[in-house]
Amino acid sequence: MAFKIYTKTGDKGTTVLFGGDRVSKNHPRLDAYGTVDVLNSHLGLAAAFVKDEKLKKIILRSQNELFDLGGDLATPLEKTNLKITRIDDSYIERLEKTIDELQEVLPELKVFILPGGNPAAGHLQVARAVCRTAERKTVLLAETEKINEKVIVYLNRLSDLLFVLARYANYVEGIPEPVWEPGK
Repeated sequence: MAFKIYTKTGDKGTTVLFGGDRVSKNHPRLDAYGTVDVLNSHLGLAAAFVKDEKLKKIILRSQNELFDLGGDLATPLEKTNLKITRIDDSYIERLEKTIDELQEVLPELKVFILPGGNPAAGHLQVARAVCRTAERKTVLLAETEKINEKVIVYLNRLSDLLFVLARYANYVEGIPEPVWEPGK
């Protein structure tokens, strides 16, 4: 028999975290990593509109890293006997290096820009906004439970990268960035 996608174990509004703890599906931990899942889906959608191979590779790497991050959030910090990948400084350093490399080729930003341009850039800006939501939900979780603090740093830095990726998506296609015009 083929693998069944449904287990029926969550039919009463609870789910199991990595490590075995059963919690309500409205638990702040699920809200945090569920929002990371939404973010990852938005990145997949953005990638469908990307033509530049470098940009596609960066998005795919970010999606893989978000799976690591989701696993980190889904696993209570005290569960040390499980084989899961925790976000560490190397993840954050990769993001910063990528941001710096892309910033080298982008024109200097002298005005505020609006989300938009080509479809890839628009979807990357949506992903950036969802990333900020995931960050806020993770900060809220950290107020009541001990979590890997590198997760918050990673999400903060990823939102910066997504902003730069949106600019880059417009840049490589020669699309002007929409400029904020106060009072219009």
